[in-house]
Amino acid sequence: MTSDPESQGGKPLRRGWTTGACATAAAKAAFEALLTGRFPDPVEITLPKGQRPGFALAKTARSETEAMAGIVKDAGDDPDVTHLALVQATVRRLAPGSGVRFRAGEGVGTVTRPGLPIPPGEPAINPVPRQMMRDAIAEVAARCGATADVEITVSIPNGAEIAKQTWNPRLGIEGGLSILGTTGIVNPYSCSAWIASIHRGIDVIRAAGLDHAAACTGSTSEAAVAKRYALPDFAYIDMGDFAGGVLKYLRHHPIKRLTLAGGFGKISKLAEGALDLHSGRSQVSLDALGAGAASLGADAAAVAAIQSANTAMEALEIARQRGLPLGDWVAKKARDVAEAEVDGAVDIELLIFDRAGATVGHAGFDAV
Repeated sequence: MTSDPESQGGKPLRRGWTTGACATAAAKAAFEALLTGRFPDPVEITLPKGQRPGFALAKTARSETEAMAGIVKDAGDDPDVTHLALVQATVRRLAPGSGVRFRAGEGVGTVTRPGLPIPPGEPAINPVPRQMMRDAIAEVAARCGATADVEITVSIPNGAEIAKQTWNPRLGIEGGLSILGTTGIVNPYSCSAWIASIHRGIDVIRAAGLDHAAACTGSTSEAAVAKRYALPDFAYIDMGDFAGGVLKYLRHHPIKRLTLAGGFGKISKLAEGALDLHSGRSQVSLDALGAGAASLGADAAAVAAIQSANTAMEALEIARQRGLPLGDWVAKKARDVAEAEVDGAVDIELLIFDRAGATVGHAGFDAV
């Protein structure tokens, strides 16, 4: 395992492997065992950028007609819900000319909605992992003098339960997890899987022809938006801290209207131009909130109190006690930042909620 140049607490972070890389290694080992009777352990694969990592086998089985290999996924130091999941591939030979076919086994989902990289009815095995498996099968076939015609069934025991912690149910991927990865490598805390899920969520919304969606920072804001609008479940984008991941994608893949919602602190950061709203990567500017209150008519004492507040919510409460619509002021600034980021391609409404789900700031759609 290689070390990531970034660190946490001074300790280098380890990179990990995607489910796609693990499935590829398992399929390669299983096919070689089917042809030769021997499982290579460790099994080496080629990643899309040319790296050649080796994977230890955790489980094997073989009969006259098929072979199975399993690999425990190591996500390194990334907080990945599939870390330590067992990724298995069962390989069965097909008639010459059949090519490589893919099946979803236990714990691997099936696509049911359009808009994803794989069409409805297909196993949720993304294009890059499919190509990695085809290449690995071709490599073994050439070395062993066989044809590269096989059926690969990928399974992840307990995958259906793990999938409940992912976007898959909302995206219309039923029955389990997706086999993902574009490089084969998981970079710790890159959150690339989350951002990719945001993009796929937008793709599904567009494919369904919806003209209104909501991007929310968390469950409280999503529940509050749901009380306002009767949107289908897949119209909600679990944005988390990644406002930029939503807005930059919408610039080139627009929908007509977006309700963007969150708490006062995170939206205050967006109002100042931050597109990553994580507390470790952006901070609330109390000076900016004080200046906003001043523009709304706050006296010097109120401005000073806001600028010395302990939290953004305390600053908001100080403004509310003085009858100052600071929440609306922040909402409008944040909406302006968001609309600039999408370059006018999307009409955006901004909603701010407190921890109880009450509205504390609002900037409406431009088009009524």
